Amino acid sequence: MHPELQKKDFSLPLPSGRPDLLIIAGEHSGDAHAARMARELLSSGKMKNICALGGHQLQGAGANLLMDMTAFSVVGFVEVVKNYAAFARLFAATIKWIEQARPRAVCFVDYPGFNLRLAKELLKRGLSQKGGDDVALYYYISPQIWAWKARRRFAMATTLDALGVIFPFEIECYKDTDLPVTFVGHPFAEADFSNPVRYDAQGDILLLPGSRPQAVGRIFPRLLNGFSQWHKNNPQAKASVLYPSEFILEKLKQIAAQFPQLDGALTFVDARGAQNIPARAVLMSSGTMSLCCCLAGIPGAIVYHAHPLTYALGRMIVSIRYLGIANLLLNRPAWPEYLQGDSAAPKLAQALDDALTPERVTQARDDAATLRHMLGHEDGTPTPARWLENLMAADQ
Repeated sequence: MHPELQKKDFSLPLPSGRPDLLIIAGEHSGDAHAARMARELLSSGKMKNICALGGHQLQGAGANLLMDMTAFSVVGFVEVVKNYAAFARLFAATIKWIEQARPRAVCFVDYPGFNLRLAKELLKRGLSQKGGDDVALYYYISPQIWAWKARRRFAMATTLDALGVIFPFEIECYKDTDLPVTFVGHPFAEADFSNPVRYDAQGDILLLPGSRPQAVGRIFPRLLNGFSQWHKNNPQAKASVLYPSEFILEKLKQIAAQFPQLDGALTFVDARGAQNIPARAVLMSSGTMSLCCCLAGIPGAIVYHAHPLTYALGRMIVSIRYLGIANLLLNRPAWPEYLQGDSAAPKLAQALDDALTPERVTQARDDAATLRHMLGHEDGTPTPARWLENLMAADQ
């Protein structure tokens, strides 16, 4: 169990006066995206009092932080079960606060396990517009219903007043509901987003094994096998390995120790706060950082390897053509995907050779420009803050 979570006092301070908005962002990524939105809302002068259950980035943006939820973020079914009693207390405290503080609106940011349950409970208790009250419920960053649990869209349409999505194709996912859905741009395409990686023809090879221990344990050996085989013909080359936490770093080092032939060829780089890491090619998992690489125009490939049973079950549940979000957006394997048995060392070594050809470098650069256009605001797409302002103005 999370020790701090178990002993936490979840009584939330009440503000003076009715808040304009309550933002709920339970994870570090959501905190960062919500902070950008809150900063723009407050700078416009149209909102004076924004409260938040989030993290320090929301607080730094000027929101009144009621509690740092990101300090207690847990991942995985087992961890959630272990901490169920504490989350139940937080859930109850949040409902009580909304009932007493009466914010004009609540904006849920990602974090669907908590946020969708909360929206449903607010409806049930008559504490939302659709429940008969005047508290609007908005949701920013849709759950990935295009990948799994698609039927959630009907419950969302019942409880929410509007949804802001970060991928343009997500609008189509809700076409058979009456939920108002608006594309509000992707946070990585914002002008102030600082991409942690960049293309550099003289840079290292980038290896991105992911952030979850079990996936790292299966994918990183594959990446090292592929890089090791390619390295035989490129002995002066080096690879940068990004890690998200000290725990993952230790796991990566344990795996790397099994590849003594790469001693001196690997550099481990802390991804937290990293900026402008140069790379000429990448072998990567299909997580969030893969989109950063694609937007930076770094050519390479996506690698995935799971337990055979997990993979078989996943293919039954998840119905998408590609794992990489950039490939989904472009509707083609712009960054080739090597899944399961296809992720053998010879194929990944060849993938690196292919990635370094002038043709692939040029194509990756062009695809990156296309992706930035698709995910940005060039065509009049509203920012999340402007989307929220328009909704709340219409409610007055």
